[in-house]
Amino acid sequence: MTKRITVRPAAGRAVPDPDAGDLLPGAGREVPDNAYWRRRLADGDITVETPTKTAKAVNPEEPK
Repeated sequence: MTKRITVRPAAGRAVPDPDAGDLLPGAGREVPDNAYWRRRLADGDITVETPTKTAKAVNPEEPK
């Protein structure tokens, strides 16, 4: 299984997504972590979003 990362275009950049056949949307997209996206990152064309930890759901009936 290929590792995936979430990327967004850097401000003022239009970045082609070769897998989707369109431009990377401003909101970002999950893409494969491969040489193409690593080059875009090195060139300053994209930023990588860091995943946020999800809060554990609290069950009010469960003792603490």
